[in-house]
Amino acid sequence: MTTSQGLNINESNNMNNIKNSLPTFFSKLACYSPTITLIPGQSSLSSPMSYRRSQDFSISSMIQFNCDGSLSKTTKWTIKNCTSTRCSFEIVLNEKVMTTYSEFYIPSRTLAYGVYQLTLTVKMIDSPNLKSSSSVYVRITATGITANLVQLGTSMITRGDQQDLLLDPGTFSVDPDEDTFDATVSIVDPKKEWYVSIF
Repeated sequence: MTTSQGLNINESNNMNNIKNSLPTFFSKLACYSPTITLIPGQSSLSSPMSYRRSQDFSISSMIQFNCDGSLSKTTKWTIKNCTSTRCSFEIVLNEKVMTTYSEFYIPSRTLAYGVYQLTLTVKMIDSPNLKSSSSVYVRITATGITANLVQLGTSMITRGDQQDLLLDPGTFSVDPDEDTFDATVSIVDPKKEWYVSIF
């Protein structure tokens, strides 16, 4: 092999290497951070979505990838407690609440009363600098106590004239937001009255 032939072969190999690397180079140039759409997503700190504490709810997401390369990703949900002006304190959730799926399911009674920011962050594994975040805001409100004068909340009961009748809302009422009803805490509504009819 002559020297000129050796140079031609080396030049050809170099050109092939450059050509093979160009698609990867331009593919990386064409990559952008993913686009996240949360459902439902029409909310803000001043106008959050409302859920009762006794209510399960979930936030779904649609993720659009803007890259021709690998679509491997990581997803992570976080929750911050909010005041009227900002959200700063991140909450540590129960380990049973899954935070790495594209859909975020919040079981009932997970969050206390208040306003929260729920944020989904998506990061491309091959390009960690390509990441996006999107947030929704929710308000957790009280469900309201179910007042029962008698056990099981029966509206009509039968008692003989020699039998005692016990009306005990402190024992038989139910608070859907808690495991037990705190009978020491009561709210009196002057417009509400209880009537006992005798037949």
